[in-house]
Amino acid sequence: MPISTRPDGRKAEALRPIRITPHFTRHAEGSALVEFGDTRVLCTASVEPGVPKWLQGGGRGWVTAEYGMLPRSTHTRITRDKANNSGRSQEISRLIGRSLRAAVDLKALGERQITVDCDVLQADGGTRTAAITGGFVALAFAIEKLKIAGLLPTDRNRHPLVQYVSAISVGLDEGQALVDLCYEEDARIGTDMNIVMTADGRFVEVQGTAEATPFSREEMSLVLDRASAACRELFHKQAELVGSMLTLTST
Repeated sequence: MPISTRPDGRKAEALRPIRITPHFTRHAEGSALVEFGDTRVLCTASVEPGVPKWLQGGGRGWVTAEYGMLPRSTHTRITRDKANNSGRSQEISRLIGRSLRAAVDLKALGERQITVDCDVLQADGGTRTAAITGGFVALAFAIEKLKIAGLLPTDRNRHPLVQYVSAISVGLDEGQALVDLCYEEDARIGTDMNIVMTADGRFVEVQGTAEATPFSREEMSLVLDRASAACRELFHKQAELVGSMLTLTST
């Protein structure tokens, strides 16, 4: 497929239509439905007292995540146990947790845990990056609810939310870097990367694999440049919802 004709007609550097719907569920301390084109992920953040045993007594909180796909989120049905317990789901869960911890001052959170559940309602590529981007918003709402309720440690002047985090996929196709791959592109492109960034321009994680032709240092630089620009757009989308909690200072 020529570069000029992506399935939906986008330019190489263009994101799919992005929408983040806040407070999508009633009971969770924080929630958001995030949509990257036809990919839809429900993110809910739940606050629980206490922390894992290995953290107890240290005065630090913890942020973790669980990722799963609903049985018919893809073209064919996935059995529920397989969808939630596969090695892929566990690997993505750990990625989301690592990414969201980069957004939080765990000391300022106190000894409590926030679990961010990311459930894929409909998959069309980029589910893990959408989960991180939407999971940040759900996490921010949960932390703000703690702050309003006066449940954060009083000796901390700093808001626990300290950094914006978002993520995007970028694929290499005949030397071109395509941003925010849909499933059709992801399935055919040999090199696919997932980039997680903070709003001050630092990287939380860079996942990249060449299935066929290895990529060059120059191509890697192009991918990171495209990812940085895309994540800046995502930070602004997030700030529309949580900017009152944390000022976005990126350019």
